[in-house]
Amino acid sequence: MSFWDTVTGNDMTRDFKAFEVRAAALPAEHRAAWEQVKAGLFPYAGFTGRNLMPILDGALGLLEVTAADGQSIQEVLGDDIPAFCAALAGGEGARSYRDKWRAQLNRNVATKLARLGG
Repeated sequence: MSFWDTVTGNDMTRDFKAFEVRAAALPAEHRAAWEQVKAGLFPYAGFTGRNLMPILDGALGLLEVTAADGQSIQEVLGDDIPAFCAALAGGEGARSYRDKWRAQLNRNVATKLARLGG
């Protein structure tokens, strides 16, 4: 991977297009689950989203294997796909970008209040 690809995100674009080609070969139920998994994982992305690429690759691989085995989405992912995504992203208590921003805002406000009070 070249520096330019890393800076511009071209490598991620290539990977994501490859994911979509792989997902197009899935049955309809599994494609719909793929869309839900993508939507459920994006809140856990870092600034660039690069941290999600291996997770998305693994999730798509899981969908491909289960489709080949003839398993339904409910058998594999269960009924709560957002909870499945939270577990993939690092556990049930995984922090989303909103949680990170809220913590940063609270730190900034606490710093400003400490300066005013002290």
